[in-house]
Amino acid sequence: MKYKSLMAGAVMALSYSTASFAAPEQPQYVSDWWHQSVNVVGSYHTRFGPQFNNDVYLEYEAFAKKDWFDFYGYLDLTNFFGAGNSNANGIFDHGSPMFMEIEPRFSIDKLTNTDLSIGPVKEWYFANNYIYDMGRNSDNRQNTWYMGLGTDIDTHTPVNLSLNVYAKYQWENYGAANENSWDGYRFKVKYFVPLTSLWGGNLSYIGFTNFDWGSDLRDKSDASRTSNSIASSHVLSLVYDHWHYSVVARYFHNGGQWADGQELNFGTGNFEVKSTGWGYYLVAGYNF
Repeated sequence: MKYKSLMAGAVMALSYSTASFAAPEQPQYVSDWWHQSVNVVGSYHTRFGPQFNNDVYLEYEAFAKKDWFDFYGYLDLTNFFGAGNSNANGIFDHGSPMFMEIEPRFSIDKLTNTDLSIGPVKEWYFANNYIYDMGRNSDNRQNTWYMGLGTDIDTHTPVNLSLNVYAKYQWENYGAANENSWDGYRFKVKYFVPLTSLWGGNLSYIGFTNFDWGSDLRDKSDASRTSNSIASSHVLSLVYDHWHYSVVARYFHNGGQWADGQELNFGTGNFEVKSTGWGYYLVAGYNF
């Protein structure tokens, strides 16, 4: 389970798509500001751990932007459909019952009733990125809080751009040596580019990249771990009033802070770490 978490991050950019392509006659949803969907996600060769991972799972996803509150989050029931590989144990086969990631941001401008815009920076946020993998025990659990500053950037084009920079506090981390400490930083860039109308829906390109650096994990453990990692996702998303479909390619560099090319043995024989390279996702979801 510990190597399959975070996969749903690849589809988080869907939150931009539905809001940005509002139709003249709005469809009916449960809420007019809390946007939510249920998704089926298939992943192939994701690299958040030292071994390839494949999975087919069920996901609940939500996003909102109202006054001073900006939110994105999802909850995954991993290996829900029993179609993963041996590294993809989930809710029904003694793996993690649940994996969750939320990204609440709170507008400093609106909370202080002050215009803090500077040049292309049109708004500032207290930004958070909280990740929790329930796991079956502490050695299979992750509990991570990134906190810092976020911005929305005015590009003077149809492209939406946001930047966030965080410091990380690491509680549980699957038994790794950096648990219960401040351990590194993350820079996150997200952008959304509307492309065209297609087959009665709206096609967009979405990208988001996490740059992680400054961790002490390499110093506290061994050469199999790193102090930095990158995960860069590239999404083509086709959105209708209630249905959406996406194809995702995600590039990993030292995914999960595992050093690419190292040789490991977890008790079933030696293998080479392949934490750098591409993973892929297919997504189908219903907005309600």
